[in-house]
Amino acid sequence: MLYTPAFWTMALANLCHTASFSAFFLLPLYILEYGGNQGDIGVVMGIFALASAASRPWVAEMIDRIGRKRSYTLGSIIMVVSPFLYLGIHDPLGSAYIPFLLLRALHGVGLAICFTAVFTFMADILPRDRLNEGIGMFGISGLVGIAIGPILAEITLEHFGFAGLFIVAGILAGIALLIHQPLNESIPAQAQESHQITFFGLLKREKFIVVALLSLLFGFGLAGSGGFVAPLAEERGLGFISVYFFCYSGGAITIRFVNGWLSGRFGENRILPLSIVLYIAGLLLLPFTYNQAMLCMAGILSGIGHGLLFPLLNTMAVRDEVASIRGKATGIFTGGIDTGIFAGSLILGYIGDWFGLNALFVCAGLSMTAALVIFRFHKSDSTS
Repeated sequence: MLYTPAFWTMALANLCHTASFSAFFLLPLYILEYGGNQGDIGVVMGIFALASAASRPWVAEMIDRIGRKRSYTLGSIIMVVSPFLYLGIHDPLGSAYIPFLLLRALHGVGLAICFTAVFTFMADILPRDRLNEGIGMFGISGLVGIAIGPILAEITLEHFGFAGLFIVAGILAGIALLIHQPLNESIPAQAQESHQITFFGLLKREKFIVVALLSLLFGFGLAGSGGFVAPLAEERGLGFISVYFFCYSGGAITIRFVNGWLSGRFGENRILPLSIVLYIAGLLLLPFTYNQAMLCMAGILSGIGHGLLFPLLNTMAVRDEVASIRGKATGIFTGGIDTGIFAGSLILGYIGDWFGLNALFVCAGLSMTAALVIFRFHKSDSTS
């Protein structure tokens, strides 16, 4: 059965965590308010992803060792505490810069634990023959969170400032912490110790090298859309910034309802490159965006690409893998994305400073083009 009570409970928890996380898409405005520039945005947003990526081998091992639910609870606690700690940061780019970066790193580790644990949990409970469909439908919860988080953040920011934003983010994570507690662990305890392959041992396999590279380049593209659209909208006076994230999520959510049919009708190997092309199109439209209609169109295109690509890569990582290493498999996939987001945030931030935001989005699009080339090469090599 696909839609179990555990499915819906974890979907709601994931929605809350993703909304909490995506509220921080407006953090670049916080940095600009304190006199920062695009490079500062890149560092601050990137350190979150760096910590998330660097902790992934340990996180993945922990999830296979102590279980998905316990790990998710630990990550949820971090996700609740971190937003409230931002309230104590009063000079983020000055005297409190190091504590600010350390807090961003802690927050990133919390998200790494939650995302890796929840997608491993779902891989355990979903039917094998509906894995791509199930992951895609479950992922709608995160996409709704991506839409809701920035909207709540922007409304809260207007009335209560950044302190209100941090409090709302903490409350959302607190809901996720509470509602998943009644669930049982997704795999028996004995299965957690039955396979001794390490995270890096798994990463040596060709399949996981490809998954890691594609995920990394996807993450690089995500850094452009997640970290720099708000400054673009602010610079060009485009109005309600969160319309981009709303349209992005809307496109991704809509395509998820036909994702299973598309993959079954045309095959995953055809849908995956299409998803990359759509994401590229959304990124390359941003330099030409000077009104909300164009901003919305860019969000829809990249959102549809995201909506197709994420479950395909996740399915590629965990398909046919035994339960005792699914945490590591999921960790390679999610860790690749976080590594790409870190590298993208840092590199794109400086490109934005040196050459402007238009060049930034073009470079993000080129990174996704590299992913398309890698997939095409891998597909040709595997069928020759």
